[in-house]
Amino acid sequence: MKGMQTKYDVRELLAAIDPARLGYQEWLNVGMALKEAGQPLELWEDWSRRDAPRFHPGECAAKWRSFQGSSAPVTLGTVVQYAKEQGYRPVFVGDCERGELEWDAVINERREAGEPQRASQADMAAILREPADDVWQPAADLRRYLETLFDNDERVGYVTHFRVEERDGGKVFSPSKGVWDRTAGQLIQKLEHCKDDEDLRQLLGDYPAEAGAYIRFNPLDGGGVKDSNVADFRFALVESDEQSVEQQYAIIRQLELPVACLVHSGGKSLHAIVRVEAASREQYRERVRYLYTVCQKHGLAVDKQNSNPARLSRLPGVWRNGRKQWLVATNIGKGSWTEWQKWLESVSDDLPEPESLSAVWDNLPDLAPPLIEGVLRQGHKMLLAGPSKAGKSFALIELCCAIAEGRSWLGWQCAQGRVLYVNLELDRASCLHRFKDVYTRLGWPAANLQHIDVWNLRGNAVPMDQLAPKLIRRAAQKNYLAVIIDPIYKVITGDENSADQMANFCNQFDKVCNELGCAVIYCHHHSKGYQGSKRSMDRASGSGVFARDPDALLDLIELAAPPGQTGATAWRVEGTLREFPKFAPVNIWFDYPVHLLDATGCLQDVQPEAEAAARGPKKAAGKSRQQERLEALEKAFAACDVEQSGCVPLVQLINYLEKSKNTVRDYVDEHPGFERCKDGVKRVKKADWVN
Repeated sequence: MKGMQTKYDVRELLAAIDPARLGYQEWLNVGMALKEAGQPLELWEDWSRRDAPRFHPGECAAKWRSFQGSSAPVTLGTVVQYAKEQGYRPVFVGDCERGELEWDAVINERREAGEPQRASQADMAAILREPADDVWQPAADLRRYLETLFDNDERVGYVTHFRVEERDGGKVFSPSKGVWDRTAGQLIQKLEHCKDDEDLRQLLGDYPAEAGAYIRFNPLDGGGVKDSNVADFRFALVESDEQSVEQQYAIIRQLELPVACLVHSGGKSLHAIVRVEAASREQYRERVRYLYTVCQKHGLAVDKQNSNPARLSRLPGVWRNGRKQWLVATNIGKGSWTEWQKWLESVSDDLPEPESLSAVWDNLPDLAPPLIEGVLRQGHKMLLAGPSKAGKSFALIELCCAIAEGRSWLGWQCAQGRVLYVNLELDRASCLHRFKDVYTRLGWPAANLQHIDVWNLRGNAVPMDQLAPKLIRRAAQKNYLAVIIDPIYKVITGDENSADQMANFCNQFDKVCNELGCAVIYCHHHSKGYQGSKRSMDRASGSGVFARDPDALLDLIELAAPPGQTGATAWRVEGTLREFPKFAPVNIWFDYPVHLLDATGCLQDVQPEAEAAARGPKKAAGKSRQQERLEALEKAFAACDVEQSGCVPLVQLINYLEKSKNTVRDYVDEHPGFERCKDGVKRVKKADWVN
C-alpha cells in the first residue's frame, strides 16, 4: 500500500460510513484518501453505490482521474474521522487502541442490574462437570442443539465417517465431507425416538469411538459443504485449547459473547457457537476478525483456523475417546451480535470510574496553578477571538514572550516556562521576525529564548485529528506550559457551524492537554457582520461550541478611536471564564506590532464602533437591528440541542438569548428561515424561503 500505512481495515472503515450522511466535499475527500493510500477505484465506487439517489455511473472514475496528488494530501486519517463521527469504534489486532480495558478488571465490574455475575469456581466446576452416564441424554443434547441453531427446513451438514491413517505410531482420523442433504426438521423428528447411543449411531452413522463426530453450525444449500454452499452466515466458532476449559468458560461468560450453543469437545476445549448474523460473506469475515481480536485481547487464545463459515465443530451427544461431547449451555451472553457489540463498546473505554465525594472531602486535590493570573490555569484551554484587524497573532506572540520571560501580558501576570507556538499562517521568515519585533518594541531583554519553540507549518497543515498525534509525539518530554495554535481555521475538520462536528474537533485540544499536561491556547476569527451588540461569547465564527468549550475565552472588539487619534487602533478585551471571576473589560491600544494597556483611561467610556451611525439614516439603523435579531436567532439555534423532531425547545432559546417568550417568538416570526413547531422552533428548508 502506498501513502499512509494504517493499522485500520479500510473496508471496515467504509462499512461504518453511510455516504448519504456526507456532503459532496466529504465524499470527494474519501475518494482522494483512498487513492492516496493506494486503494482501488472499485472500492470507492462500491461504497458510493450505497447512496443510490446520488450515485452516477462513471462519476467516480472521472473524479479519480482528476486526483493528481497534493503537497498536503487527504489521507486515511480523514476517513477514520468520518467513521468515528458515525459511531465506529476500532479494535486493532496486536495494537489495540489505548484505553481498551482488560476483561478481568473491567467487564466484571461494569454490569447493569439483572445481568449475570461472574461464575464462582464452585459454580464453574458444577457447570463443566461431565454428565453422569445415568443422567446424560445424548439425543436430547443434539435435538436442543439443532433446535437452537437451525430452522426445520434448513439443511444440516455433519460427519461421522473418517479416513484413518497410521502416522507416528498412532491413528489419525481425517473427517470426510459427510452428509448434507438432511434437514434439521427431519433429524429432530427422528431424534425424538432415539433412546441411547446405539439409536443415535443408527440415525447418524456409526462414528469411530476414538474420533467422535462433527457438525457444521451454519445451514447449507444442499449442494455441498464448501463455504460457497453456506446458506446463511449466522454463526462463527470460537475455540481455544491453550487454557483450561474453566478459564475458557470464564472468559466467554465475562465477555458476554452471544453464544447460541456451548459444546464440550470431549477433549481440551469448549466450542462456542457465536451469533455473528452477517448479511454477506464479506461481512462475516469482518465480524469474525473483530470477534477473534476481542477474544485474543482479553486472554482467550482463539484458533484462527476456525474462521470459515462451513467449518466443522464438535457434535454434541456422541462419545470421543471414552469422554462425552456434550451440550454445556444454550443462549448465554448477549442475545445478538448488535447487542453484544454495543455492550462491549460501552464497557471497553478509558473513562475514569465514579468516585465518592466523601472519600476526598477532607483531602481535595490541589487546583492547577495559574498560567495567566486570574484568567487561565495550567493544563486548561483558552480561545482568543477577534476580527482580522485586531492583531491576534501579535497578541499570541506577545503571550509566548510573556510566558518565556515570566512577565505580564495585557496586564495579567504569566507563569514562567516553556511554550510551543504552532504557526499555521505566516511564512517562516515573517514569523521569526515578528518575535524579534515584539521583543524589541516591548523593550524586554531576550533572556529566555530557549523557552520558546516555533513549529512552522504553513503549507504543511493537516486536519487537527491528524495534527494532534504528530504534535503530541514531537512535544513529549519537552515540558511545555502551553501550546499555542494560530489560527485554527487552517486545521478545522468538518463544518464549523455543526455543533457535533466542532465538539469532535475541540476534543483534539483535550487530547493535547491530557497527553502533554499543558495548556492549549488557540485563535479564531469573528463571524461576519457587526459585533458590538453581541455578547463576547457569541462573536466567534461558527458553532456555539467555540464559546462553551474553552476554559477561558478572551474576545477583542474594536472601539471608536477618540478624535485626533491616528496610527494606533483602540480595542477592548472582554472575557468569559470558567475557573475565575469575571474581570472588568480591559482597554488596550494596538500600536503595531504590540498591544499596550490604556494607561490614561481615555478609552474607559468609549463604545464599540457605532454600527447604526456607520450605516446612516434611521431606516438603515432599523434594518441593522433586524439583521442583528436574525443573526442572534441563527446563533442561538446552532448552539442549542436539536431534538429528533427537528425542533429546538423554546425554553432553550429563551435561556440562550436571555429574552422573554414573546420576544423570541417575534424573532422567529420575522425570520423566513425558521418557524414555530409544537415543541419549539424548527428550521425551514432553505429552498422553501430563499428566492
